[in-house]
Amino acid sequence: MSCIGNCIDHACIKSFHSMIKRELVYLEKFKTREQAIRRIFEYIEVWYNRERIHSSKGIMSEYENL
Repeated sequence: MSCIGNCIDHACIKSFHSMIKRELVYLEKFKTREQAIRRIFEYIEVWYNRERIHSSKGIMSEYENL
């Protein structure tokens, strides 16, 4: 990461937020906040993160090592 306030630090997450809004949030109408949370969680864990990029290289994140 570079110095504080550098917009490049947030490029990946901004891209992800843009994609999830385009592919899910703007296409569905949620009746409750809980429904939205559940659906977004499902999207990320089931659809988006089906196969982790680093897993194909045999590298595990610190969270997967726990």
